[in-house]
Amino acid sequence: MGRFDMFYFLRSLLIKWARCRDGVAAIESAFVFPLLAVLLVGTYDMGSAILAGQKAIRASQVTADLIARDSQMSDGMINEAIMAGELALQPFDTSVYGVDIVSIGFDDDADAYIEWRETRNMTPNPDVLAAVASLAEANNGVIVVSIEYEYDPLFLGFSIGKFTVGLVPMREIAFSRGRKSAIVERI
Repeated sequence: MGRFDMFYFLRSLLIKWARCRDGVAAIESAFVFPLLAVLLVGTYDMGSAILAGQKAIRASQVTADLIARDSQMSDGMINEAIMAGELALQPFDTSVYGVDIVSIGFDDDADAYIEWRETRNMTPNPDVLAAVASLAEANNGVIVVSIEYEYDPLFLGFSIGKFTVGLVPMREIAFSRGRKSAIVERI
């Protein structure tokens, strides 16, 4: 009777613990809350990324439309078109916004050549002449505006050394024909 039975003590302690239901809801909430929080902020970031993508499309189209309005473009007019594209991205950060504007002409044999090009804050689109092959018409032209934007999520974007999670690169290309002349020239 005076002997202490360790097995009996542990068994009775486990049975009492298994029958006790105090705090179960708190423990379950502690397990589920982080998952729900990640889903909530992920939904917000995904919605913002979709909005940024739509604004990048709009920025490329606005820039192409403004360039195609006149038969000749000055440096000031090009700057205004680029600024309009940046404004189309508002309220997103435009420091990572890049634009490549190319006026392409087609000769008598419908071979493409670059009339002029303006590139800012990005590398020039190397495939621009191949992209307009299906639009080739003798003695005609086309405006190609390429936009690059890198969306950085508010909540789920982070960097560890060289490993970056969350950055969403966006590239949009808009094509437009000149309204007042076949080829838009630069003065």
